[in-house]
Amino acid sequence: MQRITILGATGSIGASTLDVLARHPDRYAVYALTAQDKVEVLAAQCEKFHPQVAVVGTAEAAAALQGLLRQKGVKTEVAYGKDALCRVASAPECDTVMAAIVGAAGLEPTLAAARAGKKILLANKEALVMSGQLFMDAVTANGAMLLPIDSEHNAIFQCLPDAYHRSPGQHGVAKVMLTASGGPFLTRPTATLDLVTPEEAIAHPKWVMGRKISVDSATMMNKGLEVIEAHWLFGVAINQIEVVIHPQSIIHSMVSYVDGSVIAQLGNPDMRIPIAHALAYPERIASGASPLDLTRMSNLQFEKPDFLRFPCLKLAYEAVKAGGATPAILNAANEVAVQAFLDRRIGFRMIDSLIGRVLDRIAPDNIIAGIEHLLEHDRAAREATRALISRY
Repeated sequence: MQRITILGATGSIGASTLDVLARHPDRYAVYALTAQDKVEVLAAQCEKFHPQVAVVGTAEAAAALQGLLRQKGVKTEVAYGKDALCRVASAPECDTVMAAIVGAAGLEPTLAAARAGKKILLANKEALVMSGQLFMDAVTANGAMLLPIDSEHNAIFQCLPDAYHRSPGQHGVAKVMLTASGGPFLTRPTATLDLVTPEEAIAHPKWVMGRKISVDSATMMNKGLEVIEAHWLFGVAINQIEVVIHPQSIIHSMVSYVDGSVIAQLGNPDMRIPIAHALAYPERIASGASPLDLTRMSNLQFEKPDFLRFPCLKLAYEAVKAGGATPAILNAANEVAVQAFLDRRIGFRMIDSLIGRVLDRIAPDNIIAGIEHLLEHDRAAREATRALISRY
């Protein structure tokens, strides 16, 4: 029986994880569920899954959750704050951590899970984008198991040899190819992108995701962050990572080998597939996803991304080449800019413009001494981005 902590239980990944867990009550039990402030949703999840602990973001949310659980007769312990997140991610009662908190807020509890040697199902790409070598060192030093949940990285993982460990040269890996849907604006005239509304940006044509990650998909920053993540996960150089636009989202990613072979992972666009794969690895369990019918796949398209349409992707490639704290600065500036767009304070095309200006303003350190050093760059980038936004 695996005991699971879900960081970010009320988001789309958290809900999909609980759906898979509910299909296999003989294999999995929930130790802890966490959310920022969606106390009604979290209370309903606690009533169904009876976790030992539930964690929210603030004292006010904790009081509200405690009241709801008392009404339902649920005896789950309630805690709040960053320290509580780290505690449930590293607790001895927990075997596996689903790291699904969106953004930089997920870094410290995910790192705590790595330091505690947990099996980590990584859906929070920012942990690797921000901390890179620090995070991978923690995984290795503490014997943690790291399994990717992003559909693209999980696909690559499935296409690599079982013995693969961040060593492409030893296994004949020429490159990894990350597929991208292209989001909702793949064919929209670029001259009209200034007019994009938040409602249009979050209307993803293939995936049901949260608001922030949906905007990242529309700008293709999400794919840029995945490029950085792939660099660290699989030990591949930046020139061995290729992004291919594939609007149908049937091929989730591919690995190209030196002998000319290309191995791909296919499936319907349903996040329960990579979640089930990682939960049961190296076994396989039912995910609840519909099986893929290849006879209905009459037209699969592929094209190279246009950096003029998707400048955020170019910024991400440049950030991983620069190294050091640059990816953390990129991520922080993006988070602030995306929220400002969702709040209607800036236009859609201001997102990439702001990120580029922040990257030009902050000189990143090439060597990161530790997590606090990294978070200093994160804070500086957020302050710089907010200062620029305040002028509009």
